[in-house]
Amino acid sequence: MTIDAALIARFSKIVGARYALTDPDEIAPYEEEPRGLFRGKTPLVLRPGSVEDVSAILRLASETGTAVVPQGGNTGLVGGQMPDGEGSEIVLSLSRLNRIREIDLKSNTATVEAGVVLQTLQDAAADKDRLFPLSLGSQGSCQIGGNLSSNAGGVGALAYGTARDLCLGVEVVLPTGEVFDDLRKLKKDNTGYDLKDLFVGGEGTLGVITAAVVKLFPMPKGRELAWAALPSPRDALRFFELAGDRVGNGLTAFELIERTPLAFALAHVSGTADPLADPHPWYVMIEISSGRSADDAKETMEELLTAAFEEGLVVDAALAQNEAQANAFRHLREAMSEAQKPEGASIKHDISVPAAAIPDFIERAGIEAQKIAPGCRVICFGHMGDGNLHYNVAQPKDGDGDAYLALYRPMNDAIHGVVRDLGGSFSAEHGIGRMKRDELIATQPPIATELMRRVKAAFDPAGIMNPHKVI
Repeated sequence: MTIDAALIARFSKIVGARYALTDPDEIAPYEEEPRGLFRGKTPLVLRPGSVEDVSAILRLASETGTAVVPQGGNTGLVGGQMPDGEGSEIVLSLSRLNRIREIDLKSNTATVEAGVVLQTLQDAAADKDRLFPLSLGSQGSCQIGGNLSSNAGGVGALAYGTARDLCLGVEVVLPTGEVFDDLRKLKKDNTGYDLKDLFVGGEGTLGVITAAVVKLFPMPKGRELAWAALPSPRDALRFFELAGDRVGNGLTAFELIERTPLAFALAHVSGTADPLADPHPWYVMIEISSGRSADDAKETMEELLTAAFEEGLVVDAALAQNEAQANAFRHLREAMSEAQKPEGASIKHDISVPAAAIPDFIERAGIEAQKIAPGCRVICFGHMGDGNLHYNVAQPKDGDGDAYLALYRPMNDAIHGVVRDLGGSFSAEHGIGRMKRDELIATQPPIATELMRRVKAAFDPAGIMNPHKVI
């Protein structure tokens, strides 16, 4: 469909000329995602300031058959927030819907609009001595609406769950313009289908999340962070089991890190330093939280590390001595994503397998990767506690990037084949978007695809919501 000047004027009138972007230079940041893998084209970016604006936009879009692509902080990595390349879709930016409507300390909830930046919510909760535990590398720019639409995970998912687990209620504008107001604070509700969970993780294909009620938690009285070196992933798995037995719910992060991504971060990201004196093949960044006291958290961590040393699981470790050093450890872990770019082309996988299968996955996937691209460099790190690894494979050193990226599909097929054999998922926390849609359809049971299509048709009969994404 061609979006002519008259239709652009009708949409622009809803939000006002100031918030209807048509200048190519102003639109450009909305047409490319962070890694540059997906680019789109749009004649119009709308920045509504109210739920009523969103409703009017979607009502007009359904009436005219105009495709709409919702976009939050534009930090997604699978192209779910990108318009197509034809210039036939408009972008709906939620950034102006950025109010924290309420922080309810008695119910431990926050009611927030979709455009609230994750870091802003974390800080607002901390000011009230509460914790919003969703924690991502992009938290300074990603927005709550996008976090929910993609069911974001992050380092806190081990103890607190994903975005879906943290959401109690939503406010959603449907493609018809109707508003589904389900901003409830109930932790127990068995009244029929849980409709909110269709929108959380729906990547904007069924409607636009405009606000949500999310869970808050008491701020831990103590937190301890350590960086430990281990000989192998099997030792890391045993360390994880030991930590679970000794710490239970106090284990709030357990990140597995291979030496290569650490070396990349040290080489290419400022403000990073190796926590240990000597290099080791594998590391774990572990966090323990206590609701009792800082001393309790420290004592628990020291006892755990001592036990791990005695079993020969951990060969060296550094315990953060203050918050600045803890933040330096966290910065080092988060730097591993951006540190890959200077090393050339990379083929990325966001996978999950049962935690017990992680050592087998790493061993088998490494063999398969070398078959596809001899000399490639594996970049493995991620949330071992919940089975989610970012298993990226960089081009051989001094290799040709374009030639290497031509291997994207066979590399994906090989790595995802190992994942399926181990009962895992090829999309753990980044979503499906454009990148993984065809693979989802090809690999899931046909009845699952059919049911998803029926849901899509029921919610979006005009087919305007984020077309060609997910399903």
